[in-house]
Amino acid sequence: MGLGFDVHPFSADPRRRLVLGGVTLPGELGLAGHSDADVLAHAAADALLGAAGLGDIGTHFPARDPAWEDVDSMFILTQVVDMVAEAGWVPANIDCTVVAEAPALAPHCPAMVRRLGEVVGAPVSVKAKRAEGLGAMGRTEGMACWAVALVEEVGR
Repeated sequence: MGLGFDVHPFSADPRRRLVLGGVTLPGELGLAGHSDADVLAHAAADALLGAAGLGDIGTHFPARDPAWEDVDSMFILTQVVDMVAEAGWVPANIDCTVVAEAPALAPHCPAMVRRLGEVVGAPVSVKAKRAEGLGAMGRTEGMACWAVALVEEVGR
């Protein structure tokens, strides 16, 4: 089992797209980051890496490496699933919780679940929670995501 976490502030660039779980939310301000700043995909990838004992996303896809600039985080997640498989594991499921005061994410969760499940090859759940006005997330300064992944040995 592995735990993943990611957080990104909202971008000051109004042209930046908001991408969560590989799904673009039209008309919403995007998150700032080296890649596409998909907090959901990043947390899921970190959880899988942790479950397989493979470190973290920053070790494998460092923000200081220009190769990962503006990369689609679903590509990163695909690479992580491959790394997990090479280590002898297969994802069993991932459970994710995104914390954001705005925009409303619940209507987009089914599309995120489908997209993440396609890449991971296992059941994925996505829950959207508000911070109820508390802290940086509650002040709409950004978004955070926690994810827990369960992996099983290949052949079990």
